[in-house]
Order: sequence, then structure tokens, then C-alpha cells
Amino acid sequence: RPGYRQPLKQQFGGVKAMFIRLSIAVIVLVICMFMLMTAMSSSYSSTSSAEINTEALWGTAASDGWRPSSTPRSDWPPPPSESNGYLRVRCNGGLNQQRSAICNAVLAARIMNATLVLPELDANSFWHDDSGFQGIYDVEHFIKTLKYDVKIVESIPEIRKNGKVKKIKAKQIRPPRDAPISWYTTEALKAMKEHGAIYLTPFSHRLAEEIDYPEYQRLRCRVNYHALQFKPHIVELSTSIVDKLRSQGHFMTIHLRFEMDMLAFAGCFDIFSPEEQKILKKYRQENFAEKRLVYDERRAIGKCPLTPEEVGLILRAMGFDNSTRIYLAAGDLFGGERFMKPFRSMFPRLENHSTVDTTGELGKNTMGLLGSAVDYMVCLLSDIFMPTYDGPSNFANNLLGHRLYYRFRTTIRPDRKALAPIFINREKGQTAGFEEAVRRAMLKTNFGGPHKRVSPESFYTNSWPECFCKKSAVNPADKCPSDDVLATLNSQLENEGITDFESSGSNLTSAVDE
Repeated sequence: RPGYRQPLKQQFGGVKAMFIRLSIAVIVLVICMFMLMTAMSSSYSSTSSAEINTEALWGTAASDGWRPSSTPRSDWPPPPSESNGYLRVRCNGGLNQQRSAICNAVLAARIMNATLVLPELDANSFWHDDSGFQGIYDVEHFIKTLKYDVKIVESIPEIRKNGKVKKIKAKQIRPPRDAPISWYTTEALKAMKEHGAIYLTPFSHRLAEEIDYPEYQRLRCRVNYHALQFKPHIVELSTSIVDKLRSQGHFMTIHLRFEMDMLAFAGCFDIFSPEEQKILKKYRQENFAEKRLVYDERRAIGKCPLTPEEVGLILRAMGFDNSTRIYLAAGDLFGGERFMKPFRSMFPRLENHSTVDTTGELGKNTMGLLGSAVDYMVCLLSDIFMPTYDGPSNFANNLLGHRLYYRFRTTIRPDRKALAPIFINREKGQTAGFEEAVRRAMLKTNFGGPHKRVSPESFYTNSWPECFCKKSAVNPADKCPSDDVLATLNSQLENEGITDFESSGSNLTSAVDE
């Protein structure tokens, strides 16, 4: 019937149009799927073929022509014969936090034209060790090395006034955290001139790290990498341990930061038993500010320290085998042997300072400043250093900076944020391509070569470019200083009438002695 033909024709046309649109959508979907599969295949192919040359890692990282240098490159007058007064500081925290504070104290003294009193190391806040500066560092070497920069005395001398001997009483001040240079040239200097001496306490992180004057930053490097030398018996003990480890070939040091304080700080509790969680939460409540911490959230963004097993899996994925010799720099691992067992099964050749110290000296002082100093030296001299948690760890951060200055010694720095989803997927049973994914993440990290400092990376972790130079540099600021710089500095000292020092030129011009 003619009346029905037109609607039927329209219906057929509509169905046909719908079929065509659907066919186009399917074709587009197939093309997209094909492109996605091709990309995934390409990605897998590239990562599966991505290899890390572990043999090359036993050497030093590429320097690109850079070399360590903290010698002044511009006009750097010696400390005047008359200073504005005496500066005392109390360096709190552990050995490496104190080390950074000592560097800041020297710089503060230079800024204020003050005579620095040998820094005090807090005996109670961390190690409960009263060794003090004189018990850990070579005092004579410290004073001589910094003769071009500041005047240093071991104590505030007594003064004679009106026929009487009097002691100068230092005005005690609590400096602001990360104080700018302007605070030292105004408030601190005013108090020093008024009282003759000031006592800054506590002195951890009390001077801004980022200072837009390279010569001041180079002074920090001179203190950290040249003036602060451990006492001879510590150097000898550390060297004997390194010699013993190296007698069987290359060795790696790992700062296994899986200790109660760091786990409590990070808020990573869920992998522990209920009783262990109570201990961690109690420690956190007593020592850190209250904060909402969710384990899954913290772990997903790389805020949890790597477990010993995760460290082992990273090394194995990179290509290190079970013959690798490893020195562990760590305190008491929280959770005990059950966390170490998987790591030990992968890398059985493990040592620490107690197992390789033939003198027995460290057995009496494993948790004091001596044990920390020896661990520091062994990690500095090792072929490869791997920190497992370099967030707020002063030990790891200082070593990263020292090894960079020590002619770019290899470091392995796991990117916990990039690795977190890889480990989480593995725990969910997604093991295919695990090692390739780990290698891909590790290949994006820096293995100890020169690189730009980006916040929150600390100056003490990376002093490039201020404390490095090039013989042939495009930028004049990067050019190495002339060979006669020491003669100029000595001449300036003589002009100031300062002649009671022996030459310490080798301390300034050389990098860390091999």
C-alpha cells in the first residue's frame, strides 16, 4: 500500500545510516587498539632490551670535564687582625647534622668577621656520646686549613681589665631556622659587639642553604671536604676496613635506613605486627608532630623507606648477582631477621663494621660517634654507595655530596616514587615485566655525575656547580682558578701580619686524597 511505503523506506534509511556510523566507530576502535598494542609492544621491546652496565658502575660517573674545586676564584681577603667578637655555637643532632652545622658556623663567623670558638658537639641529643669536636676531628688540621677564611680558637680567652682577669660571658641567642645572611649582619652582629661574644644554640639548620654568592658556598665546601678531617686513628681504622673489603675485589655500601626512628617519622606501619605498630606509633607520638598518615597513600608516593627485600630486588634487576660484596651501614633494623632474610638470600656476602673490624674497638662504641664516623668513611671510599632513604637522612645526604666532590664516585639512588607502583603491582601478582620496569625506572636516575641542584635537594647533597670547575670553560665563572692562587692568599695573610701558620696549600688545591 502506497501509504506505508514512505515510512518503511525512511526506517530502512535510518537503519542503514546507523549501521554505517557503527561500522565507522568499530573501525576507529580497531585502529586505536592496534596503535595502543603497537605502542605497548614497542615500549616493552625497548625496556626489555634496556640494560644497565653494572661493570661500568664499579668505576666513577662521567665528569664531562668538571673537577672539584673550592679554592676562591675572586678577591677573598684574609680575616682582619681585629674581629668583632667571639662566636660560640652548639651543634645538635647526629654526627652528620653536626657536620653541616660546623660548615654553617664557619660561614657565619666569616660573614660577621667573628673569631670562631671551636664548635661544641651536643653530647646528649642523639648519640649520648661526649667525644666532642676534639675526640672526632683533627683540630690542628681544621684551624690550619681555614687560616685564609676565619680566625679559630679553642676557647674564649680571659681578658685583663683594670688589673683583674675577667671571662667574657657570651650572650645566648636562639637563631631562627634557616636564617638569612641579613640576620647575622644585623641582630647577631649587634649583640656580638655589645657583649663581646654570642652563643648560638641550638645551631642545626640555622643558616640558609641557598646563598646567591658562590664564594660563600665554596667556603662551605672547604670546611666540609677539606678542613673536617677525622682524627688519625679513625682514618686508620676506616682504611683498614676498606682494605680488607677491597682485598677480594669491588664492594658496595648500602645505607639501609630501616630503623625505628625513620619508620616512625615516615608513618609506614602496616607491614608490621600489631605489637610493633604500637612501638612505632608511640615513638612517633613522643618525637614528631601529629599528622594524619595513611600507609597506602604514603607508600604510593614513595614516602616509605625501602624494605631490605625491595633493595635486593632492585639490585638483582639491575644485574648484580649473589657474589656482590656489600657493606651495610645501618643501626638496628626494626622487625629483625624476618625482614633481612629475603635480602640475605639474594646477597649473602654481607658485612658491617663489626664483622670486619679486627681491632675490636668498634664493638665498644658501635652506636656512638666513632661508629658513625667509620661508617661514613667506609661509605665514602666504597666503589658504589646506595642510600635507601635519602629524605631527611643527614648521613645519606652528606655522603651523596661528598662522593660527588670525591670525583663523581658512583651512587645508586632509587626513585621510590617511580618504583612504588612497580612493587605494589608485584605484590598483587603482576610479576610479568617486573625487572624490566625496575631497570626503566633506575635508568632515569643519576648515578653520581654532575647535575643541576633542584629543590628540595640540599646544597650539602649537591654542591655543583659552585664547588666545581673546568679547565676549559665557556662560562668564565666555571673556569678553574689559576695555579698561583695560594701564593696570592699567603701574600694577603702576610700583609695582615698573620705569619704563625704553616702552609696548608695542599688542603685547598687538591680534592680528597686517594
